[in-house]
Amino acid sequence: MPSVRMTVAVATVLRVFLEDVGRSRYGYELMRVTGFPSGKLYPIVARLQAAGWLVKEQEDIDPSVAGRPARRMYRLSPEGIESARLELAALSERLRPPVDAGGGLLRPQGEPS
Repeated sequence: MPSVRMTVAVATVLRVFLEDVGRSRYGYELMRVTGFPSGKLYPIVARLQAAGWLVKEQEDIDPSVAGRPARRMYRLSPEGIESARLELAALSERLRPPVDAGGGLLRPQGEPS
C-alpha cells in the first residue's frame, strides 16, 4: 500500500475519520469539521484515496425526493484504519517533548527550573 506523507492537515482529516470508523463522511461535512476550504481538503482526500486509505461511495438517495444531488461519501478502508492509527501514533511520538536524563522537561538555557 502506498504511503501517505503525514502532515498536520492530513492528521487532522484522519482524526475525523477515526472518531467513528464505521461512519461515512461527505466533503462539506469534512470542510466544516476541519475548518479546511475545499482547495485544501480535496487534495488530501484524493491522496488518501489514491493510497487506498479511503473508499469513495455514492450516497444512495433519489435526488428528486431528497431535493439535492447524491453526495460522494468517504470512509476509511480496513487498511486505512490500521495505517491511520499507526501513523498518528508515530506522529504523536515524534511530537512528544524531549525529556532530560533526570526525567524533567528540557528548558531553554538560563531559565530557572
